[in-house]
Amino acid sequence: MRQVHDLDVIILLATTLGSKRRPAQLVEIVAAVDLLQGAIPFVEKLGEAIRRLAAFGLIRVTEEGYMLTPIAQELMAKQPKRAATEELVITIKSDLAAYSPKDEYPPILLTEDELSTAILAHKASRKARGQNLLMPKLKLDRHFKVEGRWRRASGTRQG
Repeated sequence: MRQVHDLDVIILLATTLGSKRRPAQLVEIVAAVDLLQGAIPFVEKLGEAIRRLAAFGLIRVTEEGYMLTPIAQELMAKQPKRAATEELVITIKSDLAAYSPKDEYPPILLTEDELSTAILAHKASRKARGQNLLMPKLKLDRHFKVEGRWRRASGTRQG
């Protein structure tokens, strides 16, 4: 068994979230990391985690973006569907610790500028209304009753 970092698991989950229908862009992965973890990691740690996952053959880059390899898709498919994020991190971390790649895979080398640009784009989209679909929507605080005619004082009775 080898040591697996928590950020590796979060990046794997974020790539899974971001690449459901098409390969995910780096900004979408950063947004999913922010959603899952509640914070964006440092640029160096983010780059190291992506490089490690690519070297283990779990993430690959295409012209359209980043996506899971068939090995990683298989690993993620056997995870419980209704588990909380903390439970998922624990189970995926144990699965990654037991996983050993059989082949050599090329690592994804990202520059600090690319990662910084993705983080800044995510922060800008977080402030813009309706731009980021991965972030949770704010719940409106609505009054449970609507003002209506039934709240008005009744008229005087004559009779």
